[in-house]
Amino acid sequence: MAKEVFGRHEAKYVLDSETFAAFHKEIQQYLELDHHNKDGERYKIYNLYADTKDNNVIRKSLAKPKYKEKIRIRSYNEFDKDDIVFVEVKKKYNKFVNKRRTKMKFDDAVDFVEQGIVPPLQPYMNEQVIKELKYSIDRDQLYLKLYLTYERIAYFSIEQKDLRITFDTNIIAKREGEKPTSLLKDGIWLMEIKAEKAFPFWLVKLLAKHKIYKQSFSKYGKEYEHFISEHRSIYSEYQMNYEAVKGDTTYARHNLEFEY
Repeated sequence: MAKEVFGRHEAKYVLDSETFAAFHKEIQQYLELDHHNKDGERYKIYNLYADTKDNNVIRKSLAKPKYKEKIRIRSYNEFDKDDIVFVEVKKKYNKFVNKRRTKMKFDDAVDFVEQGIVPPLQPYMNEQVIKELKYSIDRDQLYLKLYLTYERIAYFSIEQKDLRITFDTNIIAKREGEKPTSLLKDGIWLMEIKAEKAFPFWLVKLLAKHKIYKQSFSKYGKEYEHFISEHRSIYSEYQMNYEAVKGDTTYARHNLEFEY
């Protein structure tokens, strides 16, 4: 059974192609590939991020509050109405991340996130997580706003099972009415290190050896910054309303059609 509840610290790093190649080669003696990386090939992740009409979720997130959360639908295959996907809520308090998710059919997941319709309970669904998601969905009146996909190489530590390292590239975002946006230049990788405990000494040494330093990088945040830079009127409104949005989560519901 796929794990449905995660609690961990996360650190992010942006690597150029040379640094990635050198670092990636050295870490493999300590790690094993995720089961999705069959034959060592990258695998794709498909996401639909939920937000309010006025992008309140991502605007709050970019203001760097102590607590924030995002809801998304995730799949490891292209979205299809009858496929089983994950509906996830990712919560972050200070630097600690908690992720909870449940499985649903894709069509049911869309109706659940956009309209709050809870599907009939199935054995593969997590009832408690559905209740938690339902609370946030009803509170914020969300709809699916951003389609985001990327290629990933993922590893688990052989000795420290809570340690996971992922490398993402070819990050492409698409929102309705906009052209697809590439969030990283060719050859650039986003590395995330996720662990419940402290990083092992070998990892700390390799990060120092290759002069790899933590950076702030949110895929959804990066796309939104690009979006407002392309729409100056929205950018001005975004600047003026950083504080105003914090307590206002009452918006009309919208239903959008994405081309997956």
